Amino acid sequence: MIEYRDTPLTRDAPLRSVWRDFSASTLVTGLVAVLVGYGSSAVIIFQAAEAAGASDAQIGSWLWALGIGMGLTSLGLSLRYRMPILTAWSTPGAALLATSLPGVPMEQAIGAFLFSAALITLCGVTGLFGALVKRIPPALAAALLAGVLLRFGIELFATLATAWLLPLAMLASYVLGRRFAPRYAIVLVLLVGVGLTAAQGELSLAGVSLAPTLPVFTAPAFSLATLVGVGIPLFVVTMATQNLPGITVLRAAGYRPPTSPLIGWTGAATLGLAPFGGFALNLAAISAAVCMGREAHEDPLRRYTAGVAAGVGYLVLGVFGATVTALFAALPGALIAALAGLALLGTIGNGLAAAMADERQRDAALVTFLFTASGVTLLGIGAAFWGLVAGMAVLWLGAGRRPAGRPFTQERATQEKVTQDKQAAIG
Repeated sequence: MIEYRDTPLTRDAPLRSVWRDFSASTLVTGLVAVLVGYGSSAVIIFQAAEAAGASDAQIGSWLWALGIGMGLTSLGLSLRYRMPILTAWSTPGAALLATSLPGVPMEQAIGAFLFSAALITLCGVTGLFGALVKRIPPALAAALLAGVLLRFGIELFATLATAWLLPLAMLASYVLGRRFAPRYAIVLVLLVGVGLTAAQGELSLAGVSLAPTLPVFTAPAFSLATLVGVGIPLFVVTMATQNLPGITVLRAAGYRPPTSPLIGWTGAATLGLAPFGGFALNLAAISAAVCMGREAHEDPLRRYTAGVAAGVGYLVLGVFGATVTALFAALPGALIAALAGLALLGTIGNGLAAAMADERQRDAALVTFLFTASGVTLLGIGAAFWGLVAGMAVLWLGAGRRPAGRPFTQERATQEKVTQDKQAAIG
């Protein structure tokens, strides 16, 4: 377990200690996390903004607000708690907005963003969310983590059907890197992937130009119908499918941060940036998991610098929102899929091992893992939430439980079988 360490920069942990904790592996891992976060769902942000009737300037402002918000919170929280704490925009929330905002005036949409952010902040300030998280068994938390990340591992090999050379070369470089230079395995993977993509002529930067994005302020308006129809669903989706997995991933990786302040800060940041298009900021799960494995650093206490690097990367991408869009469009999807899958291999393996370790909770953990990995959406809420609910239900009903006592090992099973055979022979 990696406990929270109260080491503010101004007193117990001087700034120079951060520079000492940095390494090439944490720097690259942080940038990979940014790449995974943006590359997997940036297009949904455009769809959500367009559904609200946003102009090009307003779409750029949305990207600016989200990038600045993720950058400041990831940087600040990682430094404050010395853990790789990353934030992200609410991807399910953006998908919800893309379907619910058509016909809603932009001013009322901003009002709904503020309302949702106020509810999230309230959950953090009151400690309600932290009390809920403490009731989640570690095995189910690990199973949820593995289930959330499974599709990235699968997509690594699914790309072989269309672009076999790139993922195989990146996989080979990962294996060799893990053997000879574990700390720099992902650095090597990134270099090989970009180099091979450029050699094949698939890396085109012709449409990329460096242009800063200017924020656009929109005064909010409040409509009861919009607050109920957009604001409350946005709050529920963000808390259930984003913040809950986000804090669970941290706990599954062995970190124990104070939960309520994290939720409170994401809500407060959204409150400040909502008028510029920052519809929902939350704790990251997938991109944060990239920074929690041994690929980031062998020492778990130094992995927070990957979160710091990601925060700086988000800030830069927020300032240059339009440039970011063109840059990510220049990278082939196979490269992003392979990079994400390889960066998460160790985390997936650790999650599965922890989920299955306790036989008394194995059935419940397996249900959580499979339900989460299915990706099914029920009542507008994603599989991560329902997987955890299903696992808790199985655990509560007693499935897979054994009476307290000695662990049920293979040796014990053999002994019981011998005893049963002897009893049957005597009978």
